[in-house]
Amino acid sequence: MLSKKKTQAAMLALAIGLAAGGAAADVVVIVSSKNATKAITAEQASDIFLGRMSSFPGGGAVVPLDQSEGTAAREEFYAKRAGKSAAQLKAYWAKQIFTGKGQPPADMGGNHEVRKAVASDPNAIGYIDKSAVDSSVRVVLSQ
Repeated sequence: MLSKKKTQAAMLALAIGLAAGGAAADVVVIVSSKNATKAITAEQASDIFLGRMSSFPGGGAVVPLDQSEGTAAREEFYAKRAGKSAAQLKAYWAKQIFTGKGQPPADMGGNHEVRKAVASDPNAIGYIDKSAVDSSVRVVLSQ
């Protein structure tokens, strides 16, 4: 049987581990450094990624790029910006597709893949963890 101190220490270690593992990523919305857009609002980001807006605020076609289902960045982005869980997002897109009103953004993988795709296409917009930002992209919305 564990002593009271060892039990408390184990519980503290478990709590710290759970808190660290559950920490949310700092997700930012990015465009290519070649794109003239300097900033967008949270509402515009939501509208772009839900297919309700097809051009940048200053003009020009917009191509939203998603991260893969299950990534922390995707979960956080849609929860904060669209108020949708993964299940709600799936249902939303099923309805949009069924009614012919839209298609979901292309799935590009994780932070590296989204950053690379956005950097190479001036019309693309994506979201990545802030720590993955480099000079090839510009942050247009911070969480």
